[in-house]
Amino acid sequence: MSFEVSKVRDCYPALADGYAYLDGAAGTQTPTTVIDAIAGAYVAGLSNSGGVFPSSARSDSITVGCRAAVADLVGGEPDGVILGPNMTTLTYRLAAALADTWAEGDEVIVTRLDHDANVRPWVQAAKRAGAVVRWACPDPVTGELPVDQYAGLLTDRTRLVAVTAASNLIGTRPDVPAITAMARQAGALSYVDGVHATPHGPVDVAALGSDFYVTSAYKWSGPHIGAAIAAPALLETLRPDKLVPSPDEVPDRFELGTPPFADQAGVTAAVEHLAALDQSATGTRRERILTSMASVEAYELSLFSVLLGGLDAMEHVTTYGQAARRTATAYFTVAGRRPDEVAAYLAERKINVWSGDNYAWELTGVLGVRETGCAVRAGLVHYNDESDVARLLEAVADLAP
Repeated sequence: MSFEVSKVRDCYPALADGYAYLDGAAGTQTPTTVIDAIAGAYVAGLSNSGGVFPSSARSDSITVGCRAAVADLVGGEPDGVILGPNMTTLTYRLAAALADTWAEGDEVIVTRLDHDANVRPWVQAAKRAGAVVRWACPDPVTGELPVDQYAGLLTDRTRLVAVTAASNLIGTRPDVPAITAMARQAGALSYVDGVHATPHGPVDVAALGSDFYVTSAYKWSGPHIGAAIAAPALLETLRPDKLVPSPDEVPDRFELGTPPFADQAGVTAAVEHLAALDQSATGTRRERILTSMASVEAYELSLFSVLLGGLDAMEHVTTYGQAARRTATAYFTVAGRRPDEVAAYLAERKINVWSGDNYAWELTGVLGVRETGCAVRAGLVHYNDESDVARLLEAVADLAP
C-alpha cells in the first residue's frame, strides 16, 4: 500500500481554511482535478446532445465517459448506468417504474437501518400499488442487521428487497450478498443503497448480488450527480414515464431533461482521482480503483480506531453502533448537552460535524434518540488525518461536566 494522506490533502483546496472536515458523510470536498475538469468543459464549449457540430459531440462524449467511469468504480456495465441529480431522485424514478409491475398484495421489504431515501420511495410506491411493506430491523444495541430475519420476511409475493450497503448514521455494513441471494431465491429484485458505502472501500456490484446499486458522486469527491447501476437487460423490462420525443433506448429513457454535461466531466475526474489515491496502483482504471479503495478502507479504519477508542474512553460520551463491519462513521451523544449544541460548539472550534437524524429517520427511532434531538455524527474520509481526529477528541473532552 502506498497511501500518503498529506499528498491526498494537497489535492483539496478547501482544506486550506483550517477546519477539520469531519462532515464527509454528508458530502465531501472537491479536488482540484475535478474543479478543473468542470471548468474545462465549460471553457471548451458545450451544446445539447445529438447535434452535428463539435460542441454537441463534446457533450455526448462527456456523457459516454461518465457512464464508463461510474461503471469502473462499481464494477457495472456502462450501458446500465443511469445518471441523474442524486440518489433520491433516481430512486423515486425507479420506484415508480418498478411499481408499475406490481399487483395488489405484492410485497416489498425495507429496513429500519437505511437512509430514508431507500425507505420512503418504496413505502409510498407500495401504497399506490396496493402492495404490502415488510420491515427488517437492526439490533438496537449492536446496529447489526440480522440476516436470518429475512427468512421470515420473504414470500413468493416479495417483489423487491431494499437494503443499504452501509448505514450513513452508524456505519454498519450489512451482509448484503447473503440478503440479495435470499431475495433472488425468492424471485425478488434487490435495490442496494451504496451512497455511504462507495466512498469507503472497493465496490463490486456482482459480488454484492445487487440488481440495482445507487450512489452519489458528491459523497466521493465529485459534483452533485447520482447514478443507478443495473444490468441493461433488466432496464429493458421497465418503461418509465417519459416525453414522446426523448430517447427510448436504455439507459437514456430513464433520464429526464438535459443533463449537466460539465458536472458529468467532473464525475469522470473524480473517479480518476479515486483510482490514483494509492500511488502504487497499476493496471486498468478498474484495477487501480480496487487497489486504491482497498487502501482507503484500511487507512480510514485505522484512523477510526483512534477516534472511536477516544470517544468510548470518555465517561460523558455515549457512542452508537458496534457492528463488526462498518465504515469510519461515529454517532455519539455528550451527557448534559443537546446534539445541536455540541455541533455548534465544535463549529466554533473549527470542526465540522452534523447533528440530528441525518435522514436515517427509522434508525434514530430504533436507537431511541429521536425525541432528544438524536446525536452527533463525525465521519472520516480519505483526506482526514490524525490532526482532525485529535482536534475532535480534545474538543469533546472539554465538554466533560
